Amino acid sequence: MRKKERVPDAVYERGYVYNFHFHLIWVTKYRCPAFTTPELVQDMKDILNRIAELNDVTVETMEVMPEHIHMLISFKPKYAPTNIVKAFKGGSARMFFQKHPEIKRKKFWSGKLWSSSYFMSTLGNMSKDVVEKYIQNQYKKVPD
Repeated sequence: MRKKERVPDAVYERGYVYNFHFHLIWVTKYRCPAFTTPELVQDMKDILNRIAELNDVTVETMEVMPEHIHMLISFKPKYAPTNIVKAFKGGSARMFFQKHPEIKRKKFWSGKLWSSSYFMSTLGNMSKDVVEKYIQNQYKKVPD
């Protein structure tokens, strides 16, 4: 019996295996600086970590800048990336404004913390070139 090869750093679930990561960036409305003290940065990090926990998302790394967020996240393939983004942006705005109504009043009187846009890209441990070569070489590996 042939031993199954395990993919390094892959997550093995019942019925599927995955290894992808998403780089997610979004900005505050009008790029207005909101996270201007270590306390405000930590509050937003805590909020984002809580949202990740509630939505079964793994936060690999995160940085909260004065007017934008960078996250490297991973989640199960059964979840749609757009729904994950909505959870982070909608939930974090709601929770942040509940904790800091003065910031909403002074800087975000429109009621919107985040711009409607975002950037998301996927990454894995293998480059596009490596995957293309792997796929192109599949027939060469099949025994006659």
